Amino acid sequence: MIKILKNIFQAIDNSYNVLVLKLSNATWVSYPIIKGRIHLAGKGEIQFGSNVKINSSFRSNQVGLSFKTAISVASEARVMIGDNVGISNSLIYAWKSIIIEKDVLIGGGCQIFDTDFHSISYEARVHRGDNETKTREVIIREGSFIGASSIILKGVEIGARSIVAAGSVVSRSIPADEVWGGNPAMFIKRLSANNSLIVK
Repeated sequence: MIKILKNIFQAIDNSYNVLVLKLSNATWVSYPIIKGRIHLAGKGEIQFGSNVKINSSFRSNQVGLSFKTAISVASEARVMIGDNVGISNSLIYAWKSIIIEKDVLIGGGCQIFDTDFHSISYEARVHRGDNETKTREVIIREGSFIGASSIILKGVEIGARSIVAAGSVVSRSIPADEVWGGNPAMFIKRLSANNSLIVK
């Protein structure tokens, strides 16, 4: 009985997701596998590669304590998600460009922003319409792994095969084949070519 109910709920969610993706500017090489209901907002470009898997419900992944995956793309912005990417209950918010290359894993409850959302200047925020917001492209290179509840900020490039430890706040770019973690994220270890830790 429980299995039947799960199948019914997933069928309803699938119909919802098809409608949401068709109403947005989303395109795909192959239709993404989505568990739960995805949230898409904005009029910008969203592109999915092949074999993209997205958890977007608490029942599909409890890690990170988030309830859905949400992608918001401003009118002139783009979000490009490569082949074999896995995303769990995370927020991707683009005012300019967020590129996620192939084979990337994004853990539960992560947030990726390419903007500050507001000016850091009090005068600009309060008296000049808050129109001096800084925005810079985010790139997450192939094979990297973003641990649960991490935050990736504007202008950051995560190098290929690198790992961001859970709960990190990444405010500067990370080279390829390294482990970083903390707030702000700092270098922890170098990885070998086959992505295992180098023992010193």
